[in-house]
Amino acid sequence: MASSSTHLLLLLLAATLIVPRASSHDDGGAGKAVYTKVCDASRFEAAGLVMSRYPYCNASLPYADRVHDLIGWMTVEEKVSNLGDWADGAPRIGLPPYMWWSEALHGLSSTGPTTKFDDPKKPRLHSGRAAVFNGTVFANVINSAASFNETLWMSIGQAISTEARAMYNLGKSGLTYWSPNINVVRDPRWGRVLETPGEDPYVVGRYAVNFVRGMQDVPGHGSSSDPMSRPLKTAACCKHYAAYDVDDWYGHNRFKFDARVEERDMVETFQRPFEMCVRDGDVSSVMCSYNRVNGIPACADARLLSGTIRRDWGLHGYIVSDCDAVRVMALNATWLGYTAVEASAAVLKAGLDLDCGMSWIVQDGKPVMDFLTTYGMEAVRMGKMREADIDNALTNLYMTLMRLGYFDGMSKYESLNEKDICTNEHKSLALEGARQGMVLLKNNDNLLPLNADKHAAVTIRGPHAEAPEKVMDGDYTGPPCRYVTPLEGISKDVKIVHAANVTIYFGGINMHIEREGNDREDLLLPKNQTEEILRVAEASPNPIVLVILCGGGIDISFAHGNPKIGAILWAGYPGGEGGQAIADVIFGRYNPGGRLPLTWFKNKYIHQIPITSMALRPRPDHGYPGRTYKFYNGPEVLYPFGHGLSYTKFRYELTDAAKGATVKLATAGRHCKRLSYKAGTLHAAPSCPAIDVASHACEETVVFNVSVVNHGDADGAHAVLVYTIPPREVAGAPIKQVVAFQRVFVKAGSAATVGFKLNVCKAFGIVEKTAYTVVPSGISTIHLENGDSSAPSSVSFPVKISFSA
Repeated sequence: MASSSTHLLLLLLAATLIVPRASSHDDGGAGKAVYTKVCDASRFEAAGLVMSRYPYCNASLPYADRVHDLIGWMTVEEKVSNLGDWADGAPRIGLPPYMWWSEALHGLSSTGPTTKFDDPKKPRLHSGRAAVFNGTVFANVINSAASFNETLWMSIGQAISTEARAMYNLGKSGLTYWSPNINVVRDPRWGRVLETPGEDPYVVGRYAVNFVRGMQDVPGHGSSSDPMSRPLKTAACCKHYAAYDVDDWYGHNRFKFDARVEERDMVETFQRPFEMCVRDGDVSSVMCSYNRVNGIPACADARLLSGTIRRDWGLHGYIVSDCDAVRVMALNATWLGYTAVEASAAVLKAGLDLDCGMSWIVQDGKPVMDFLTTYGMEAVRMGKMREADIDNALTNLYMTLMRLGYFDGMSKYESLNEKDICTNEHKSLALEGARQGMVLLKNNDNLLPLNADKHAAVTIRGPHAEAPEKVMDGDYTGPPCRYVTPLEGISKDVKIVHAANVTIYFGGINMHIEREGNDREDLLLPKNQTEEILRVAEASPNPIVLVILCGGGIDISFAHGNPKIGAILWAGYPGGEGGQAIADVIFGRYNPGGRLPLTWFKNKYIHQIPITSMALRPRPDHGYPGRTYKFYNGPEVLYPFGHGLSYTKFRYELTDAAKGATVKLATAGRHCKRLSYKAGTLHAAPSCPAIDVASHACEETVVFNVSVVNHGDADGAHAVLVYTIPPREVAGAPIKQVVAFQRVFVKAGSAATVGFKLNVCKAFGIVEKTAYTVVPSGISTIHLENGDSSAPSSVSFPVKISFSA
């Protein structure tokens, strides 16, 4: 039992927390002193401590030295108590508790124990310095991905991180955010499609890089010779690593699922976005997933964690478990029969730094805590957990907090407060992001846009017209600044009447059907909704407009082929401003320019392949047709990846064409790799079939320009997607793959020139069955297509790649 003086010291420090430690039943922390940095002399003085005694608070010392000093003061018991998301700190030496878990998927989220929005029903009972009831809720990630706009993605990250720093200053949130979700959508039934940027690994990776840079980068410090000293605005986290995309499908759940993955698929698809996030985005955290990968829990796989993330990719930060993933190893997956102590020791040895527990579950009035802090001391006493490994984990954690200004403050952001949340600028960005993510799937006879002067009244039907249960916000969200339903948005333009010449039907699915912990059983609308749409269309004097709200694709073949359904608009889950964004598109104030970031399959797909098959390429021996646009070779899909119409027409013209590229090796044969060829396509393989990307300098480029011509009557934005197609004789290669994209605005009757500079290794590289990334010799193709199947425009040109000494 602690002495009375020690007990008083603990009470004093607990009353001056940087982030209030509150249970899920706490109404708030109004009245508590809020400090925005650990090394505040007045905070130490209030606790009866002298700050100058502790070198970890000496801002003139390098971060590494300060962290080494901090950990050196701590007992092993104190060290272990800081390995969980509810870190105890070490009040004895002036280190306060810290809560690591905050979420910011598409705006600050109330998911997790740290971020505290206040209850409007209890305005006087608030946490921190001031009441904050709302935050900016942007469109869900799948919507933002459909914009194919990297500038937008970064801007959203910047806006969210500004609101995050403001909440931190008010004592209502932390500085570490476990977003974004960058798992590739391998199967359309996955319940978390709405959280992700889609099915293409490169697009997902570019989203990660831009969002992370928006969340983390401090202006003027985007790069540094010492990345471990580069300041961070907030800390982002790319999750869930790796091969995670089964939640709960007919008894196969994420806690027990063993993803059996070929090494080629791992490198090419499942790991690529994470590698880009770490290497190019310099993310400060990666979260490992619940599932096993080829028999080993992801959070206990030293090859995946210490070997790949930290050693090969060079992570400058920490690795955290998905919440309760360590407990899952012992209680759900029962991996190797490990006890709680053995599971805790195994993950720390593998490279895990922080264990997130089940704090959302309360037992005996207390949250269920993580395994590392619960069983760590027992593991130490049994010799299964080394103090050196604990020190290494704490070093990664506290170096991140040092860079965030947690210890010293960050003057650039100290003035941010409640006035910087839900600003007009942020709400306008949320509206613009929702507009850019809208995808026009069908528009017979130019039914859209509607002319409000011609159609003074419309009929509104469908379950999502009033978007109940905040359906447009999707998952991982907080209370929005405002919530504009589709009905409210439309009613600003026209009257809503029972019977009109024009009917707009708002349908789709919701979080009851697709969400974390729940995969879809099929790709259909609810049967009663399909029947109602057909009845409404048949009864309408004119073709109706169908607006679909969903994350994953839906087989709406019945609507696409029905002439009484004239236009179909995919709105995704467009966030708090969604109703206004939908109205802006329907009435022509905004010309839709989004393109689908994933394939919309017909429902027969679910009978062709089980969700549990991890292979991306076709499996003729099983009758599996392959996955994603890169490998699927089955029957025609409903809407292909990249599909998207406009109120105008775009065509492409090459202003110049690359004639080819030659990659020169320093020594003939030194970097050459074998290549798999289709039978009967070559008389003899080249002497150097392919080069190994990892062994080559990769400085060669292909440069070209394309003119995007708007030959319609409306101004509009258009996303130009650039694909490469490998040489036709190469076996097992992707059908095509996205290697670049740009969004460009073109006025009616005008043209805009878009330039591309493709690195040969990155753009033409493929992953061989040996799992080496290689550039094949032969004739590859650069291919562009405009996404409009009703007026297709595509251009292609060959690129000959050969190797010489």
